[in-house]
Amino acid sequence: MTFNELKQQYNASLKSMDTEEHIDLAFYRPLGFAWAILFAKLGISPNVVTIASIFLGVGGGILLYFGAAPYIWLNYVGIFLIIWANTYDSADGQLARLTHQYSRLGRILDGVSGDFWFVAIYIAIIFREIHFGDSLLANFFSNYPWAIWLIAIVAGVSHAKQAAMADYYRQFHLYFLKGEDGSELDSTDQLDIDNAQLTWKHHFMKKLTMTFYRNYTANQEVMTPAMQAFRRHLKAHFGNVIPQDLRERFRMRSLPLMKYTNMLSFNTRIIAMFLAVICKCPWVYFAFEIVVLNTMMVYMITRHESICKKTLNEIK
Repeated sequence: MTFNELKQQYNASLKSMDTEEHIDLAFYRPLGFAWAILFAKLGISPNVVTIASIFLGVGGGILLYFGAAPYIWLNYVGIFLIIWANTYDSADGQLARLTHQYSRLGRILDGVSGDFWFVAIYIAIIFREIHFGDSLLANFFSNYPWAIWLIAIVAGVSHAKQAAMADYYRQFHLYFLKGEDGSELDSTDQLDIDNAQLTWKHHFMKKLTMTFYRNYTANQEVMTPAMQAFRRHLKAHFGNVIPQDLRERFRMRSLPLMKYTNMLSFNTRIIAMFLAVICKCPWVYFAFEIVVLNTMMVYMITRHESICKKTLNEIK
């Protein structure tokens, strides 16, 4: 294979340059591509890679619990495993695009893999604060463990909302950039139709997964009323063939928000978490989630809703 052919294959493994982040392009995507090439040769499916990333990420999260000598070095092993897990998280999508192994189950599995990592990370940080304390708050959380649990729950709920909305806006942007085939944008209407074809008796796991995913999508839709009005209008007037000038107009308005979808996904939060752990004040990561990232999410939602309203008014 020539260099140009390899470069074309690498570019084909990316979602789009509109939605890629600088850290991903410089680090995770090249490593993910190398893994994807290897896994393709070995005949390993994207879903298997995703499952492997779950084990690596959960293992890395658990190792962040250790907050005192002589086991503090395990934190760095944990950080390494989480980074390794994210290279696999990149690889599964790149492998799916290279081998055309797309499935809704794969998308759902890929979406929840990071949730498993962060559940492990959150629990590790909670018990680390309770058992080891930290340099800023001394033994506060040891004396009042309910406080760190409360902060962690608020941070966890915030995290779930942030990641869901970031993914939703990214998929909507890809819909305008690449069309229906280039996006994984779903709707509760279609999911209800698909779910109705499944029975609990004969498709228990698939129906259970679909039910959770349907509720996940419904929560995204509830938070974006202007976007849903815009989608309904597009469907009623254009079907799946949106005029190119409208596609490009909305894409250019949505493009500045893609940096926020990236910052609310993985790299920014994981860097903040690594720094908080290394500096022996992991609770600061929860504060970062609640204050900084929630502020960013509210801004992103407000701006995107405004863009949807403006574009809808122009085409009515």
